[in-house]
Amino acid sequence: MKTFVIGIGGVTNGGKTTLAKNLQKRLPNCSVISQDDFFKPESEIDIDENGFLQYDVLEALNMEKMMSAVSCWMENPGSSAGPAALESAQGVPILIIEGFLLFNYKPLDTIWNRSYFLTVPYEECKRRRSTRVYEPPDPPGYFDGHVWPMYLKHRQEMNSITWDIVYLDGTRSEEDLFSQVYEDVKQELEKQNAVRLLEVHHVYSQDLCQRDL
Repeated sequence: MKTFVIGIGGVTNGGKTTLAKNLQKRLPNCSVISQDDFFKPESEIDIDENGFLQYDVLEALNMEKMMSAVSCWMENPGSSAGPAALESAQGVPILIIEGFLLFNYKPLDTIWNRSYFLTVPYEECKRRRSTRVYEPPDPPGYFDGHVWPMYLKHRQEMNSITWDIVYLDGTRSEEDLFSQVYEDVKQELEKQNAVRLLEVHHVYSQDLCQRDL
């Protein structure tokens, strides 16, 4: 069965989860997997020389468990209720995977049909982070001592990526971001549907030719 997988990555507090939820509401046959659901327990998180828990690294995540969830969906794409939008692509199950380190994990490289990355400037990101409540809570200096440096490091690693990523300005309104991505996904789904129809027509034509012979 044909599927369509969307990756939404980006900086902490960049709007990834909000964008994913808004898309899920409007895209038919759509499921969401969140990378944040796969953090290891605090007892398994490394601590650096400054006493900061190393949460903003791949080693803090159970990526094998997340890949298992993705594989289960791919084997049996779930159906979720949705409006009658994108009627030409109703038959294509859609999976949105959102998280801050999606594009730094090599086993996911070949899965994406569309990739998006939300960026937010340092000051705005720090402001947003300060308004969130985490468990465990951020200790003093955590953003500057761990969160932002790790973001810059992982962003640098993404320079070697060979596929197209659409970079999004996370300071834009929720509605603007949704509209941009929704329209882009809609176009890609319609292209995929057109290709699928051509393939079906080609097979049908070949079958008719063989019957004539």
